[in-house]
Amino acid sequence: MAIKLDQDGGDDLAETHDINVTPFIDVMLVLLIIFMVAAPLATVDIPVDLPASSAPPQQRPEKPIFLSIKADGQLALGDGIVSRQGLGTAIDAKSGGNKETRIFLRGDKAIDYGTVMTVMNELRASGYLKVALVGLEMAPAQ
Repeated sequence: MAIKLDQDGGDDLAETHDINVTPFIDVMLVLLIIFMVAAPLATVDIPVDLPASSAPPQQRPEKPIFLSIKADGQLALGDGIVSRQGLGTAIDAKSGGNKETRIFLRGDKAIDYGTVMTVMNELRASGYLKVALVGLEMAPAQ
């Protein structure tokens, strides 16, 4: 709130009714910084060399569950390494036991097809039948 001092000696002080926007700008800048820092942390950081695909991209769910097969054959659920024996229980814990959850399978292109099928069979044995294969988008051939 601002006031205007009158030099005429009058006792009437007029108030100005302008909103001070400086606090709003400060809050918006703080939120911008928070989102800029938090956005890279929400991605999966397992290095996997994905093969390319020309299929149209599909909708991504809010909280996807990524199962990655690394080049050396190790399995990673999200950011953590998981053993093949504990795969079913780890996915149950991650999905809350919901067998209808879609599992996004990311396989390095250096692994063989048999390894991918073995992991898919382990997912099927655990009750997870909705498996989506993840690949890189490739520009359509002209």
